[in-house]
Amino acid sequence: MDMNAYLSMFIDESNDHLQALNENLLRLESEPEDLSIVQSIFRSAHTLKGMSATMGYEDLASLTHEMENVLDLVRNSKLKMDEFIFDTLFKGLDALESMVQDIVGGGTGKADVTAIVASLQSIVKGDYKTVVASTAASSAPSASVQQTGGILDEFQTSVIQQSIDSGHNVYYIEVEIREDCVLKGVRAYMVFDLLGKNGDIVKSEPSVTDLEQEKFDRSFSVFTISTLSQQELEAQIAAISEIEKVTVALLDLESLAMLNNAAAKEQAPAAAPAQAEPQSEAAKEEARKQVSAARTQAAASSAPAAVSRTIRVDIDRLDALMNLFSELLIDRVRLEQLSSEIRRNDLTETVEHMTRVSSDLQNIVLKLRMVPVDSVFNRFPRMIRDLAKSLDKKIDLVITGADTELDRTVIDEIGDPLVHLLRNSVDHGIETTQERIAAGKPETGTINLRAYHSGNHVFIEVEEDGRGINREKVLKTAIKNGVVTEDQAKQLSDEDINMLIFAPGFSTADKISDISGRGVGLDVVRSKITSLGGNVTVDSALGRGTKFAVQLPLTLSIISAMLIKLGSEKYAIPLTSIVETGIIQKDQILNVHGNRMIHFRNAVIPLVSLSKVLDSPDFNEQSESETEIVVIRKGDKWAAITVDEFIGQSEIVLKSLGKYLTNIEAISGATILGDGQVALIIDPNALIK
Repeated sequence: MDMNAYLSMFIDESNDHLQALNENLLRLESEPEDLSIVQSIFRSAHTLKGMSATMGYEDLASLTHEMENVLDLVRNSKLKMDEFIFDTLFKGLDALESMVQDIVGGGTGKADVTAIVASLQSIVKGDYKTVVASTAASSAPSASVQQTGGILDEFQTSVIQQSIDSGHNVYYIEVEIREDCVLKGVRAYMVFDLLGKNGDIVKSEPSVTDLEQEKFDRSFSVFTISTLSQQELEAQIAAISEIEKVTVALLDLESLAMLNNAAAKEQAPAAAPAQAEPQSEAAKEEARKQVSAARTQAAASSAPAAVSRTIRVDIDRLDALMNLFSELLIDRVRLEQLSSEIRRNDLTETVEHMTRVSSDLQNIVLKLRMVPVDSVFNRFPRMIRDLAKSLDKKIDLVITGADTELDRTVIDEIGDPLVHLLRNSVDHGIETTQERIAAGKPETGTINLRAYHSGNHVFIEVEEDGRGINREKVLKTAIKNGVVTEDQAKQLSDEDINMLIFAPGFSTADKISDISGRGVGLDVVRSKITSLGGNVTVDSALGRGTKFAVQLPLTLSIISAMLIKLGSEKYAIPLTSIVETGIIQKDQILNVHGNRMIHFRNAVIPLVSLSKVLDSPDFNEQSESETEIVVIRKGDKWAAITVDEFIGQSEIVLKSLGKYLTNIEAISGATILGDGQVALIIDPNALIK
């Protein structure tokens, strides 16, 4: 049977199951006693194992099987979840995701997961409890290896124990580099490269980062699992130039115990947790026979009896459907125009009927492209958990409105900006536990991620209850970096100062971290969201927190627009940005500090000359006594733009200007009108400063 025909389905379903595993593991971490969650996790893992085995991805199936053994103990109340088990299962999930991504890229899905498998097996056997107890009880290192005492944590010790039990060669290596060596970091890298090609590195002292940056004297030590013999390993390391001395010691369980704790066996708990009975060969063979039916069995146990009413459709087909409908829409507008000119009743009735049908079809096509933002949001809980753990912070992520729908084109682009905003909130926004307690706040910080519809827009908000934006610090940094001058700084409102954090290269971080603080991120957020026809605003209170609000259009394919004229040229303005239209007299125009303004709804708003912005060849409103205006809005800011004449409202299809006409001021694209003319689409966001 040709499995390639099922590859696309396998990848889609694997990603679904991996996401479900991630979500349910996070739920279980907050409710470790809820066995119903464990059942859901077990079913997803079981289905994934069966699918992988059926497709021939044995490494995937093998790792999932080991995870399944742990989950089986938990669901049968023979094992209680703890931090070590959660961390190991999450590492297993990360490895499974990497394997699936390798398959997506055309690979075989193979990976070296010896360390993770060893940890999972130690959990099943109950050994890891002994390791944790012995590590905690460690008091003094062995005299023969003083510099290594206590450097192995319970996870690393467990990996080495399992490797020794499985008959692998585990070595403790000490390397000394010549005193006159100029590039110590390079020599250390060559040793690690050699070890990596012939096995796995469990631990180095100093760390790999310190070795690469030459933050060590002349010697370093490594624990490694290798396929080479002791003599081969010693000879190959010694052959690297400028290595003065190398000592390779083969470890067994006794010498490992000496490294961690000479009295580990005496202090081990008398009773180990219940262990899973090892599978007999007959049971294993039976499991292999049932692998092909695993998907069906799991689906039957986890899914309701109702038949699924959804189908997967290739994205390219949806794009092709949208393009075909776009052409149909252009022809429809043309037919409507011809019908109004010819004035035949039968033609008019036919065109009106076609208009109604095509409008219904348009709604269906647009809905087909709508995707819940949950497809983006669902990866964030795990990301926040890992970030909070790495920064030693306590953070709750509260998601609301995940069922809010957006056009697939927008969904594809919005993920990265939201990642930047959330990472910024975790690193810069939420304080450490000690800082929060000192400030009288709950020790656990909260990040709210919300999505909701408002008119023809979707709003996504990222709000945290952290330290807030220090405007004084932001202003000083902005002046120092030349973002604004001191004179300009005096004119800025609090909102303007908040928006300075979106300037390219801007950062107030006291130190650079892997999470943020490199001056990259928020400028990327604004440019990406602006390119999608949206905008981002920030509201902050010092000591109380910050809220980022992202406004996005519902769709980027077909929009309602107001068609206007400037002399002989036609333009389209998206209706979503228009507040109202009107006519003003020339004497109503005010001059405020050299800027043209008008009174509008008890406020004074700027007046923008569209003919000047676009350099119109045959229209200038200066010669007119009264002028048509379109009032537009960008967030809380308003402006009025002057136009020559209103044509009317129309459904238009957005077309790109191509590779050569990029970054044209105030123009976001083009559309084809019913008479075949091309009308440029105005970008209202560019007209409001």
